[in-house]
Amino acid sequence: MAKINSNYQKLAAGYLFPEIGRRVSAFSAANPDAKIIRLGIGDVVLPLAKPVIDAVHAATDEMGRLETFKGYGPEQGYEFLREVIAEHFQSQGADVSADEVFVSDGSKCDTGNIQEIFSLDAIVAVTDPVYPVYVDTNVMAGRTGTANASGRYEGLVYMPATAENGFNPAIPEERVDLIYLCSPNNPTGAVLSREALEKWVDLSARFTRSLAHVRLQSNSAASQKRPDSPDCAAPTPLCPAI
Repeated sequence: MAKINSNYQKLAAGYLFPEIGRRVSAFSAANPDAKIIRLGIGDVVLPLAKPVIDAVHAATDEMGRLETFKGYGPEQGYEFLREVIAEHFQSQGADVSADEVFVSDGSKCDTGNIQEIFSLDAIVAVTDPVYPVYVDTNVMAGRTGTANASGRYEGLVYMPATAENGFNPAIPEERVDLIYLCSPNNPTGAVLSREALEKWVDLSARFTRSLAHVRLQSNSAASQKRPDSPDCAAPTPLCPAI
């Protein structure tokens, strides 16, 4: 008989953003005249720009012609796209070639999938607060115990990022195998400086730990990043940039 993965039963609560949505809806119903600043899911508020619309139309036209039609693409992404992505990182000072680029269906899927590379006894560290997917995927995989009253899971190492430490999490004192950084942080929006990121990459290289440097909302963050912040951390074999 097929059995359910019992690790799902460890999940302490519903997903954060639907819960925010429910509370906002309830508040709006009770206060119909209130103006609400929404701090949940970062939805878009403006229409697509004309260059994007033109590109989508051109791509659709290509799919309608036999000589330009494309079926399934290469598993690592089309070469022309990987070349453009590599050139972008090169323009930011990162030594990245096209054969190091993998085009996937999104960072959330990558976040869930990359942890499957590692053994179930890997000790995981996450910033606190952190994007819920990073914690939940490891809970569902079976790398944690149950959650305590505060919502923290047994077996995870939490790295506080607070106003007191400048939202710059400290390197764990105990041994860990897999470290999740979230910069710009979700939900605080704090951005780690170049010096702070170099500290983590050096740690990864020195102790052969794996560092998942997950960047969210990269376009908006890059346009508003602090002067001393890199656009990304240069990926290494031990430090994949997702």
